[in-house]
Amino acid sequence: MKQHLDEILRRVTRSLVVISVVFFSCFYFSNQIYDFIAGPILAKLPSGTKLIATQVTAPFMVPMQLSFLCTLLMCAPYLLYQIWMFVKPGLYQHERRNIVPIIITSCLLFYSGIVFALLIICPVALKFFTTSGPRNIQIMLDMGNFVDFIVTVSFASGLAFQIPIVTNLLIRSGVITKQHLAAKRRHVIVLALVLGMLLAPPDVISQILLAVPMWGLFELGLLFSNH
Repeated sequence: MKQHLDEILRRVTRSLVVISVVFFSCFYFSNQIYDFIAGPILAKLPSGTKLIATQVTAPFMVPMQLSFLCTLLMCAPYLLYQIWMFVKPGLYQHERRNIVPIIITSCLLFYSGIVFALLIICPVALKFFTTSGPRNIQIMLDMGNFVDFIVTVSFASGLAFQIPIVTNLLIRSGVITKQHLAAKRRHVIVLALVLGMLLAPPDVISQILLAVPMWGLFELGLLFSNH
């Protein structure tokens, strides 16, 4: 028991040290990170669109929150590695062979979902809403709400991109067969639309832009399933 506690303490300490170093590094460049993420999206919005701060603390707090989120994303592989090294001795060889590819693929899909949200969903959704109103309106977006929208859509997209993993695991574990799951395609499409409504912000454009890739990822999971 003492050995397990010491092992946990050692790995938690390493993780906290890495998180702290990465966070302070990100915080030092917090304004640059904000510009890097927000800039390309703003460039696709109507000319003259401005970001404003409606709270006194927003110019400081919003970049800091974004820095913390970036820290979690950057440190996630290292944190997963620490967890893996702790549980690895208690697993059989075949379990190790099966879990490692799943973890790596899951991480890659999650990051791919975030990139998809930043490059596709956020620009399209924001452009639609900022151009669908009456003419001659000066568009000014609150920087806090702007970042919340990006973070929410990105996180939802990252989760949605886990569908191939879930599909593959369900088929491999024998919970459902590939043929039976394929026969439920219509139900999956409805479920994708429902999840799009639950995960994405409350607007139809973001929900559809998230639901359609979810359906495609389901088909991808079926395609690469061997059972």
